[in-house]
Amino acid sequence: MRIYIAGPMTGLPEFNYPAFNAAAELLRALGHQVENPAENPVPPCNSWDGYMAMAIAQLVTCDCVAFLPGWTASRGARVENRLAHDLFLKVTTVAALLEGASYG
Repeated sequence: MRIYIAGPMTGLPEFNYPAFNAAAELLRALGHQVENPAENPVPPCNSWDGYMAMAIAQLVTCDCVAFLPGWTASRGARVENRLAHDLFLKVTTVAALLEGASYG
């Protein structure tokens, strides 16, 4: 399955990249293809909009969006959640995928 990882970044230490990268490593070890926005380069504009443009381009190539803890407090992750639902992608948490279950 091709999975996009979503979660909070703005305002967190190291932009929460360690959590994104750990999730990507674990999901890849399970055989999934993973789109990890923490692996993206800095956009030329270095803005939230620039980061989101890259993230959305990744998300639309996936079958599933998996959320990290704290995602509901993230403006970007809430946008990604709405888009995933509008595109009828599988929506779950990273934890649920790692446990072999999902919530819908």
